[in-house]
Amino acid sequence: MKPLFLLPLAAFVSLAAAEPAKPLFRHDFSPAEVGKPPAEMMVMSGDFSVKEDAKDGRFLELPGEPLDTFGLLFGPTPKGDVTASARFFATKKGRKFPAFGVSVGGVGGFRVQVSAAKKTLEIFQGDEARHSVAYEWQDESWTSLRVQVRKAGAEWVVEGKAWPAGTPEPAAWTITFTTKEEPPAGRPGIWGSPFSGTPIRFDDFELSLAK
Repeated sequence: MKPLFLLPLAAFVSLAAAEPAKPLFRHDFSPAEVGKPPAEMMVMSGDFSVKEDAKDGRFLELPGEPLDTFGLLFGPTPKGDVTASARFFATKKGRKFPAFGVSVGGVGGFRVQVSAAKKTLEIFQGDEARHSVAYEWQDESWTSLRVQVRKAGAEWVVEGKAWPAGTPEPAAWTITFTTKEEPPAGRPGIWGSPFSGTPIRFDDFELSLAK
């Protein structure tokens, strides 16, 4: 009888281990009031507001002007290794391109950013660019971004990935940066620079503990 009990228990443990961690925060803007940012989010700068159209439903939007960098914080301040993600929709105009990103660790934390004009995916710490890799952004298409910060021995590893709508999230990280400097604590955030003069849309915010 012993194997009859061990096998179901082993299967249960395996399924439990495979189950993904429950997000600490998730927001898709479907319940949000149109015309203003959700009350639980902290606008650092920029005229963010919830908009709606027939194709994309409800989403957060940043106007195409003024031409600067703007941000908003969401979710709780987590402890330990964390990952945050969001989706972005932006367009170019002539030779002008947008930039946008998702961050963890508050205003001075680490941000993974698409810098479309430079054709790169970058890691920033606050306003300082720390690392970049080549990345070909797709105009007029939703792009998903993920940032992750985890401790590895005496160092911290910052990882990021980007992928276009209609494709699965890649297993491998697109960009990686290692630092001995402990990252600051703080809420995750999204950032947009409408340098093309056209609005940037944001959707599907999520914060989880890193695996």
